[in-house]
Amino acid sequence: MTEKPLSGKDGPLHGLRVIDASTILAGPLCAQILGDFGAEVVKIEHPRHGDAMRGHGPSKDGEPLWWKEISRNKRLVAANLSESDGAEILLRLAERSDVLIENFRPGTLERWGLGPEVLWERNPALVIVRVTGFGQTGPYAARPGFGTLAEAMSGFAHLTGAADGPPSLPAFGLADSICGIAASSAVMMALWERDRAEGSARGQVVDMNLLTPLLTAVGPGPTIFDQLGTVETRHGNRSTNNSPRNTYLTADGRWVAVSTSAQSIAERVMRLVGHPDVLDEPWFATGAGRAAHADLLDRHVGEWIGARSRDEVLAGFAAAGAAVAPVYDAADVVADEHVRTTEMLTTAVDETLGDVLMHNVMWRMSRTPGRIRHVGGAKGADTRAVLTELGYGDEEIGELRSRGVVA
Repeated sequence: MTEKPLSGKDGPLHGLRVIDASTILAGPLCAQILGDFGAEVVKIEHPRHGDAMRGHGPSKDGEPLWWKEISRNKRLVAANLSESDGAEILLRLAERSDVLIENFRPGTLERWGLGPEVLWERNPALVIVRVTGFGQTGPYAARPGFGTLAEAMSGFAHLTGAADGPPSLPAFGLADSICGIAASSAVMMALWERDRAEGSARGQVVDMNLLTPLLTAVGPGPTIFDQLGTVETRHGNRSTNNSPRNTYLTADGRWVAVSTSAQSIAERVMRLVGHPDVLDEPWFATGAGRAAHADLLDRHVGEWIGARSRDEVLAGFAAAGAAVAPVYDAADVVADEHVRTTEMLTTAVDETLGDVLMHNVMWRMSRTPGRIRHVGGAKGADTRAVLTELGYGDEEIGELRSRGVVA
């Protein structure tokens, strides 16, 4: 599965070289995004254990499906970085790379003789992205860090769920995904600074943690507490900022979601459901005022939706210029006309499974679009090719393999 040479049509990051020495989701997603847009990404896994991401989610015929996407556009090398000869492989890769992404516990790279100062001796321009649960410093730095912990500590779980129910965690890797996307932005900022600085190009450390991006996404809770002494609480699918905003059950047992963040949309919804009288109420003029009367507005909207099929509801809202969407599961997403037409999903070819449907590149660029060159494959599939490029001979590669340093 040796990657073909990149062409100018492979995205805006053509020529950028990235080492992905991270595991599970946040770091690998950052590297996947960079690879989707043309970067040459070398993924390093442990020779025996591999990336635990291979064991996340369902498999088909022994092939891990999530792995196919998260490791697409990456060259796969199996090397034990804790061994001195494995560390040397990383150092040689660092000499020719622009970015290193890692997510070991703070101090691990230093213990292996691979800390930033050592890496910069080989390549002063290297940008080092260090992804952890809580950051490189602070009282929690040494703690094991997982997305679930960030989802709990960010306030997300506290705000999610029914008012009279327990805090709720997401059914997917929310904190890791947001962190991975944020890290791809941070990488580009560090590269921009490096490449426009006067004198010799110097890299820097990007200290990414799972908690900070999710804290931002959850919203201004800390500011509200600081200024008003108020702690926000769970309120199910309702919003404290506007109403009606909820999920509603249709007559044929399907769910739809309604949002009225704009005043004009709220007015259209209430006219549609047969209650234009509420528009004259003073409290209806603001989102906060409507939110304070959510019981009344939900009842009006819920009764109208509950008497109609989902198709009738969607057609009625569309005709009224109001905002509604069906609540989808994965099968619905795959079947959706807009998702298909705009190619939010795309088909990639896998050597074992054939055509595999997966998410397309995350954003569209008119002149230098990204693309999927290949999907994730077997552990160590590109070890020999990459080591050969680094100057290792066949005999030396065989000796490293016999000792379990590489696979």
